[in-house]
Amino acid sequence: MEYVYAALMLHKAGKKVDGEGIKKVVEAAGIQPDEAKIKALVASLDGVDIGKTLDEAKAMRTQAPPAPAEVGKKEAKKESKEEKEEHKEEAAEGLSALFS
Repeated sequence: MEYVYAALMLHKAGKKVDGEGIKKVVEAAGIQPDEAKIKALVASLDGVDIGKTLDEAKAMRTQAPPAPAEVGKKEAKKESKEEKEEHKEEAAEGLSALFS
């Protein structure tokens, strides 16, 4: 994760996001850099417009979230409550038959 943060810091500073820059940022943070992870990150970022990707992520955050699962739970509870009320009514009807 620290390598991704390093890449984001370089991007924010307007620097080129490359292996050498990431390595320097990681070293400055006091972390021993892993060359394989740096190369993998640089390769995965090849052709990616970081600014555009960040803007899209911000836009997704501001959109209304999908309906939470809680809505389904509330409906299930409501149905369950209605079923219990019906059962109580049926039970009351049955009891009233005993006293007729």
